[in-house]
Amino acid sequence: MMLSLQAQGCHNINFVTPSHVVAQIIAGVSIAAQKGLHIPLVYNSGSYDSPEALALLHDIIDIYMPDMKYGNSHIARKYCKARDYVEVNFAAVKEMHQQVVDLQLDGNGIAQRGLLVRHLVLPSELAGTEATVAFLANDISTNTYLNLMDQYCPCYRARENPPLDKPLASQEYQQALTVTKKFGLLRVDHCQERYPNPVPW
Repeated sequence: MMLSLQAQGCHNINFVTPSHVVAQIIAGVSIAAQKGLHIPLVYNSGSYDSPEALALLHDIIDIYMPDMKYGNSHIARKYCKARDYVEVNFAAVKEMHQQVVDLQLDGNGIAQRGLLVRHLVLPSELAGTEATVAFLANDISTNTYLNLMDQYCPCYRARENPPLDKPLASQEYQQALTVTKKFGLLRVDHCQERYPNPVPW
């Protein structure tokens, strides 16, 4: 399948939510590489990954694309049932950056290697944007490529979990952008993709 995608002209192979199949990825890539696979491999993860698993991917993965969902572990545990989310997440992102460094693009602006972080801004600062941005600036690199996302839209059981029962306000997103400037991040992608209308209950 990877070789077929390469033959069709794909820019990369994107492994989405792959944490539970690291061993299979390694085995599959080994076979494909012997048959000519050469385009970049992307590890597209919620980055609640163990350092041991990530260490196995050293020199295999070219581009890490982790989510950084929360800057506060208590909030993460409340809304996602994830214990020690920040500690695990920050350690994973640090390991990823050590392996591939800052995002590198070719002459056409297509990613070839490096770290690309995604952070979804949530209402009432629930995502802990300032803590996340501070970590990236101080512990990773001010040259980190950050996709700062504004498309949070309440749906399903969000109304049972305020303040997630309301859309993100424009001023909240602008405040998040101000935080990235405060900490000196140089590569912030802030294409606004807000849904035109909230999803109805």
